[in-house]
Amino acid sequence: MVRVGVVVLPQYRHRELAARFKALQDMGFAHGWTYDHLSWRSLADQDWFATVPSLAVAALATTSLKIGTWVMSPNFRHPVALAKELMSLDDISDGRFIAGIGAGGNGFDATVLGQDPLSPRERADRLDEFITLTDLLLRQPVTNWQGQFFQAVDARMVPGCVQSPRLPLIVAANGKRTMRTAARAGSWATTGEAGAAADSQRAWWQGIGRQVLRFEEICGRLGVDPQMPRYLSLDAAPVFSLRSLADFTDAVGRADELGFTDVVTHWPRPDGAYAGDAAVLEQAAGILDDVGNYAF
Repeated sequence: MVRVGVVVLPQYRHRELAARFKALQDMGFAHGWTYDHLSWRSLADQDWFATVPSLAVAALATTSLKIGTWVMSPNFRHPVALAKELMSLDDISDGRFIAGIGAGGNGFDATVLGQDPLSPRERADRLDEFITLTDLLLRQPVTNWQGQFFQAVDARMVPGCVQSPRLPLIVAANGKRTMRTAARAGSWATTGEAGAAADSQRAWWQGIGRQVLRFEEICGRLGVDPQMPRYLSLDAAPVFSLRSLADFTDAVGRADELGFTDVVTHWPRPDGAYAGDAAVLEQAAGILDDVGNYAF
């Protein structure tokens, strides 16, 4: 069984956003997400709202749908402030919040605060520290930390998360260094090998297969059970997963065969990124069981 979730981009005013997340719940999806960017690629000059308030709206509009970030970025966030927001979102959602966190890319967000972009190695090191500190903050009432990238002085997180010992941290990782961070954190999300999507659908899936083997090898070296939550972003592939119901069922089936526990697609947009027909989303919902699993 594979759980299915949907990203709603933060482009909608709060009433429309609430309606879309409520619709995901009503259609039976397991989780709903939004991006954590200040602006994004070809949509940089379009409507784009803040992540945390948007997810608070989503949490209040739903009662059972898990809500999450796909994925939060250290490019413009500090673990102390972020942990307080995550703790609050976990409370607002009554323990339904999931935090996807990645290394941060080289797009608009990488320089928006006037900073110099980091190298891939530096971003991987920063992610490891970001996850380690965020984990500590969410588990204990007071945290002190002196690291390479971040500091915390008597940082208080009271009353703590609704979920115990903390809300889930899903680590986005495509390379070996970040996969080690994901393995230690107990979860893994991927968009595939760098550059693979530029080739073909077949090449992208072959890259995913190699990643799975690599991740399991890393888990073995660390002495970690590889059977942990694994999330796959289906729409990092050359073909939008909701282009048709056949494309969607094929993608979910392939993800299941590779051992992914969860997949994430996107609410179809009228044009541009993730262009498609919302009717296909409804068709996809029709093959879910009562807990958001794809029913093979």
